[in-house]
Amino acid sequence: MLLPSSTIQQQIEALIFCATTPITAEDIANVLAEIYDTPITVAAIMVLLEVIQEKYKQDEFPFQVIQSGGGYQFLTKAVYQDTINVLLKQKSKKRLSNSAMETLAIIAYKQPITKAHIEQLRGVNVDYAIQKLLEKELIEMRGKAETVGKPMLYGTTEKFLDYFGINSLTELPTPKDLVEENVNQIGE
Repeated sequence: MLLPSSTIQQQIEALIFCATTPITAEDIANVLAEIYDTPITVAAIMVLLEVIQEKYKQDEFPFQVIQSGGGYQFLTKAVYQDTINVLLKQKSKKRLSNSAMETLAIIAYKQPITKAHIEQLRGVNVDYAIQKLLEKELIEMRGKAETVGKPMLYGTTEKFLDYFGINSLTELPTPKDLVEENVNQIGE
């Protein structure tokens, strides 16, 4: 079976794009051979990698394909370094403090939950943490508890799921998943 080089080239670009570490020409050849059920040589992949590298050297693309770490990956061109630095700086400002993370974890596992219950579990005032989590839209008010004073109930949002890269709360680790293995126990 003869495959159009443009189809294989697009497949290679997709593989480089989605790889979390530099992907080798051999790995690319093995993936494509399995997909197309036909042998694809590393030499053929190398030729297309050169074509891809030349394509992304053009000024119209803000990124390029670089060979590093024994493989290939997309990297942003140096001319965009200042722009990326500003983005990274802004993102670092958006990180959650330890206090906010602890409060968010309690809300995620115990929701819907009142501020008083969170404070009881943490042992500290959580006004500031809750305010920041509300501003970042990671939590929301879910109504009022049917107890004295009718305190607000808090729960997580869809943005919370997106922030942590999960699809549902069932994907959160269970407490037993978080226990370190090989911890010496009394009596062992």
